Amino acid sequence: MVAKVHAGFIQRTPGFGVVGVAHTGAQALVETQRLQPDLVLLDIHLPDINGLELMHQLRDVAPDLDVLVISAAREVETVRKALRGGIVHYLIKPFSQSDLQERLEHYLSAYQGLDASKVEAEQSDVNKVFGLSASERTLPKGCSVETLGLVESALKTAPGDLSAAELAEQLGTSRVSARRYLEYLHDEGALEVRLKYGVGRPERRYVLKGR
Repeated sequence: MVAKVHAGFIQRTPGFGVVGVAHTGAQALVETQRLQPDLVLLDIHLPDINGLELMHQLRDVAPDLDVLVISAAREVETVRKALRGGIVHYLIKPFSQSDLQERLEHYLSAYQGLDASKVEAEQSDVNKVFGLSASERTLPKGCSVETLGLVESALKTAPGDLSAAELAEQLGTSRVSARRYLEYLHDEGALEVRLKYGVGRPERRYVLKGR
């Protein structure tokens, strides 16, 4: 009954579909080998095996498998072992449809996006996988989340690329400060740098990737 409810949650989440349901570890192993799913929602307490032991067996037959644990098991050591096993999330029962949907949407945008879209990962891609927002990132000394937001807004509304001097004038900050934010976003993989050649050193101009 619980498996049926959870399957319904998944089916109502855009981008996901249930390809199989197993009620024992042995059945899960057979179905995983046959179906080769992208993601398994795995319980810890199964009739014939501990879910953490099963997780390693599942990856033997499906090496690219991702695992999201859904369980009533709350023991700290169990959670730690699951994390060491490389799960994408640990959701404690009982949970609502929105709880599961939130985890699935994060998995789709972060994990699947990282696998499919790029050959090389940027730091921003890795931050996304681990759920780090701008407020949780380590900003350069003297930088603030609020000003970073203003810089990102200026880049989004700019008709083209911007130099540090142009950004500084627009925001009312120093050129050095503006350059610090721009270089931070470039290191995060959010910006491209275009060099404008003239007299002296080429000018570094910044634009959002994909524009």
